[in-house]
Amino acid sequence: MLTIREIKERTETFFKKKSVLNAKLDTDILIAHSLGIKRLDIYLDLDRPLTEAQLTDLRSLVKRRASREPLQYIIGNTEFYGLTLKVDPRALIPRHETEELIELIVERLKTPPKRILDLGTGSGAIALALASRYSDAEVTATDQSEGAITLAKENALALNLSSRVTFIKGNWFEPLDEGARFDLIVSNPPYLTEAEMQTAEPEVIDHEPHSALASGQEGLDDLGLLFKSVPRHLAEGGLLALETGIGQADAIKAMALEVSLHGQSVEDLSEHPRFFFAS
Repeated sequence: MLTIREIKERTETFFKKKSVLNAKLDTDILIAHSLGIKRLDIYLDLDRPLTEAQLTDLRSLVKRRASREPLQYIIGNTEFYGLTLKVDPRALIPRHETEELIELIVERLKTPPKRILDLGTGSGAIALALASRYSDAEVTATDQSEGAITLAKENALALNLSSRVTFIKGNWFEPLDEGARFDLIVSNPPYLTEAEMQTAEPEVIDHEPHSALASGQEGLDDLGLLFKSVPRHLAEGGLLALETGIGQADAIKAMALEVSLHGQSVEDLSEHPRFFFAS
C-alpha cells in the first residue's frame, strides 16, 4: 500500500512533467480534497497508507489535472472575497485581480451605493461580493449565457443572497429598462486579444468559455459596446469600474471621453494597468 508521502512525491513529479504550474500546491490540494481533509493534515500524517479505493479516486483527479483541466473546476469551488463560490465550465473562474477590483471600488465609494449593476456576471462573483459588502444595496447582474446565469443563481442561493441579487439573461445593458440607473456599474468583460488567446495556458484555451475571455482583434469589442450605453444608465455622481487588458489604457480613456466620461487607469498589485474607473 502506498503512503500519502509516496503518492505526493509521485504526483508532484508527474505534474512537473506535464508542465502543470504550482505542481506541489496542486498536489496537496487534490490529495486533501480527495481524502476530505485539510491541506495541513497531509503533513501531520504523511506515512498514512491509502486504500485502493482512495487511490482510485485520487488517480481520477490527478489525470484530470494532468490534462490541464483547471484545479478549481476539478474541486468544484474557489474562494473569492471571503465567499466560497461554485465554479464549473459554465463560467470563467474568478481571478485574484478581480478581488483587487472589489477592494478598489470600496476605497473609492465614500457613500454606500443604493443600486449596483454587474455586467457579464459569470459565476456571480462580483455581484455577490458587492451584495455581501453593501447590505442595503439593490444588486442587478446580467449575462448573455443561460448557463452562467444558472450558476450565479446557484451561488446566490448557497450564500443566502438570492433575495438581494437579481440575475437577468441578456447581453450587457440590453435586458434593462431604458430608465434604469445605477450608482455603481461594474464589469469584468472579455478583453483578451486574439493573439493573447493563442498563447494562453491550456487551462484557459481548452476549458474556460472563450466568450468570457476574448473580444476581437484588439480585445476591445465588448468594451466599446459597454461605453456606448453607460451614460444612459450611470446615475449622476455614479462610478463606472472595469477590469481591462493591461495594454488598453489609452484606448479605453479615448472611449470614455467619446461619451463624456472622465476616468483613470489604475495598476494592479503587479504594477500592470489593470483597472479603469470613470464617472
